[in-house]
Amino acid sequence: MAEKIRVLVAKPGLDGHDRGAKVVARALRDAGFEVVYTGLRQTPEEIAEAALQEDVNVVAMSILSGAHPHLFPKVVNLLREKGMDDVLVIGGGVIPEGDIPALKDAGVAAVFTPGTPTGEVVDFIKEHVA
Repeated sequence: MAEKIRVLVAKPGLDGHDRGAKVVARALRDAGFEVVYTGLRQTPEEIAEAALQEDVNVVAMSILSGAHPHLFPKVVNLLREKGMDDVLVIGGGVIPEGDIPALKDAGVAAVFTPGTPTGEVVDFIKEHVA
C-alpha cells in the first residue's frame, strides 16, 4: 500500500481564529491524508521545524491577519534551507487576489480563499504530491 500523504496544517503569525484551518484539517483527514495541526500563533521557524520533524509532504498555512506577504515566503525559504525542496506549500485564508501572484512567485503552489470547497484543496494536493 502506498504511504499516506502527510500534511502539516499551520497557523502562522498572531491569528487567534482557527475554525477554517480545523475545517480543512478535518476534510484532509477524511480524504485519507495524515494530518498534523500545529495550533495557533506559530512562527515560521516553528512551522518549518515541525514540517521537518513530522516528515510531511505538504505544508498548508492558514492566515487571516494580513501578514501573508511576509510569513508565507519566510516559511517557504526556511523549508528550502532545510533541504525540503519537495514539500508542497499551499496557503489559504483572507488573502486579496492581488497578493496571490507574488505568493506564487515566492514558492506557494496555490492559494485558497474563503468559500473554496474543501474538495478543491484535496484534489490539488492529490494532483501535486508525487
